[in-house]
Order: sequence, then structure tokens, then C-alpha cells
Amino acid sequence: MKTFTCVGVSAIAMAAAAALNPAAAQERNQIRIVGSSTVFPYTQAVAEQFANMTGNPAPVVESTGTGGGMQIFCDGVGPQTPDITGASRAMKESEFQKCMENGVDSITEVQIGSDGLSIAHAQSGPDLDMTKAQIFQALAAEVEVDGEVVANPYTRWSEIDDSLPDTQITVFGPPPTSGTRDAFVELVMVEGCETFEAIEALEGDRKKEVCQRMRQDGPFIEAGENDNLIVQRLQSDANALGIFGYSFLYENQDTLKAVSIEGVAPSEETISDGSYTVSRPLFFYVKNAHRGVIPGLEEFVAEYVSEDAMGPGGYLEERGLIPLSDDAREETRANVEGGAHMDRFGG
Repeated sequence: MKTFTCVGVSAIAMAAAAALNPAAAQERNQIRIVGSSTVFPYTQAVAEQFANMTGNPAPVVESTGTGGGMQIFCDGVGPQTPDITGASRAMKESEFQKCMENGVDSITEVQIGSDGLSIAHAQSGPDLDMTKAQIFQALAAEVEVDGEVVANPYTRWSEIDDSLPDTQITVFGPPPTSGTRDAFVELVMVEGCETFEAIEALEGDRKKEVCQRMRQDGPFIEAGENDNLIVQRLQSDANALGIFGYSFLYENQDTLKAVSIEGVAPSEETISDGSYTVSRPLFFYVKNAHRGVIPGLEEFVAEYVSEDAMGPGGYLEERGLIPLSDDAREETRANVEGGAHMDRFGG
């Protein structure tokens, strides 16, 4: 449960005035947004709708990755810094503290919905169903072989399990700065490694290293923060797999298909009911000192959390977002309208 302290609109305006003077605000008449590649298509959709509805310039939306977006967002306040960052995981305490140290001392955390992490490949490839343990064996830097923890020797899927294709392991995935990478490690790699006794017998940092470190010898390829590039590579290589948010699979289902994880494929239903166990919440964070100062920011945030956008049947669901419950959406809108300050880290 998130903890918020609500501050009134007048308090937000006072904070904004202290942080940005009118002359400085005129240096920028477009909203600036950074952050998660997974959240990017949703934010881009809201940006287009906002521009069409208001006639204002469309916000500038950059796909920097969750970690990269947090770094830029927390650099300070003022027109040289972004107003919003998208995130495919919750803000970390270290990021929150950096924000506080740099004067970004009032932030509203907004959960927009949920997303399933997808592993997918070209429609022309075989139907695949993998366990988290098998995926760990394919992608970890070190694995258990004959009761010992060794450098990963596997180069073909069939070497892991003869029920898998006799093809090279080639998996395109996100870099360490990505929230998708963080979530994949937590939800797939760490859970997968728990099935191996020799790894479970390790202690402390050594066990954490083995469970979380991705291999760097070729089969796992860091493909940057642009998930569309992963999609393009899969479309040209039927044997390759890619890791990205469900929205990218949803938008490309005519050419891609999902790998089932332990018998369950990602869909709106399986992500919503929890039967697809590789899912996570999605967020954006808004800098309250910029609200009421950067032109259009209040209206843009209101559009993002509107029922037409994030509700069932809304245009974000049409792009693959899994909506929040009715009560959660109401709470989200109240937090946004009131400028709720995130203080779950005691800030």
C-alpha cells in the first residue's frame, strides 16, 4: 500500500513559484517526459491525445529507460529538467533520496495499470512453453551443472532440455538501466535459480550474484532501450527470442507470438488474474514544483489518469495496458488532483 501526504493546489503553486519564476517558465512551452521504454507507448498515446484536444504542443517524450529516467528526473527543478518520468517499477529509495537532495522534494507517484513481461518470437517459430528454471539456465552467467556452480556452458536450447528446440540460444533483452530488466531478474531469474540445490546452498552476496547476473558471452544480447528494435530483430530471425513489455507483443501480435511461462501465456486476462506470474505495475512520477508553471502540465496529467485513457475500454487498454480496479483508479485520480506527495521513504 502506497503512503501519500496530500498537499493542496495552493501549496503546489507556492512550491512551483519558489522553484520556477515566470521568466524561467517561458524558456519552455512543451512538457518534457523521460523514462521507461515500456511506459513510453502509453505516454506517447496520451501526448497525442492531449495535443489533439488542447491544441497545445505535444509533449516531448524520450525513452531513456526507468533507471536513466530517474537519474534525469531527480537532477533538480527548473525548465532544464523533465516534468515527468515513466517507470516500469516503483521508485527506489536511493532514487528518492537523490531527488530530495537535489530539491525535488514533492513528487506524486501514479500507478497507471499493470503489464506482463513477455518473452516472444516470430509467428513462424515453434510454439514454446518454458519454465523459469529453463530460462535461468539459458540466460544466467553461472548455472548449476552436476551439482556444481559453473560458468554457463549452454549454447543451444536442447542442451538444457531435449524437449526444447535444437537451436542456438539467442535472446534480445533490455540493458541494466531498464526497469524491464530489473523486473525480469526479480520475477524470472531469481525465482528460476531457487530450484537448484547447489545455488540455494550459496550464501549472501554470492547467491545474489549467481541468481541475478546475466551472461555476457553472446546468447543474451542487450538491445538498448528501444523495444521496437527488438521486435524488428525477431521479425527477421525466427529462432531469436525477445524480452519486453506486453504492450509491444500486443501491438505486434500479427507477426509475433508469446512463449508460455509454466503453461500460461500472457494476456489481459492472465495478467489481471495473476495466473501469468511475470507481471508488474507501471508508474509515472510528476514533479509537483512544475505543476501550474510548465504550460499544460496539469491538463496533461489529468488526461493521463482520465477514464477515457486508463479505464476499461480506454485508449491505453487498446494498446495493451491492464487497467487498475475501479477503486484503485478513483484513488489514483484523487492523489493526482490533490498533488499527493510520495513519502513512503520518510521524505
